[in-house]
Amino acid sequence: VQLQASGGGLVQPGGSLRLSCAASGRTFTNWVMGWFRQAPGKEREFVASITWNVGTTAYADSVKGRFTISREKDKNTVYLQIISLKPEDTAVYYCAARPSMARIYNHWGQGTQVTVSS
Repeated sequence: VQLQASGGGLVQPGGSLRLSCAASGRTFTNWVMGWFRQAPGKEREFVASITWNVGTTAYADSVKGRFTISREKDKNTVYLQIISLKPEDTAVYYCAARPSMARIYNHWGQGTQVTVSS
């Protein structure tokens, strides 16, 4: 499984971004795709996830209402739309994948930097 994250950048507070994660190497039926982030000096934290088959989503409380995860099956791509960006959203964002029955994410992308600053 290969995961390629992209779409990060420098954004002003209040701005928006859409991160993409191109997935390849297998079919993702019965898999869960997730986004995590790691801010400087902090541990990596869960942001959002989506089931590949049905599209059931889950979000960290800290991002509800501002982050939207989605997937485009025919492009094997997962997106993370972020609006109303805050400086505390600054982090490296990683996409990850796991089989639905697995308890941990065992495939990770390389990360894309999001910096929110004026």
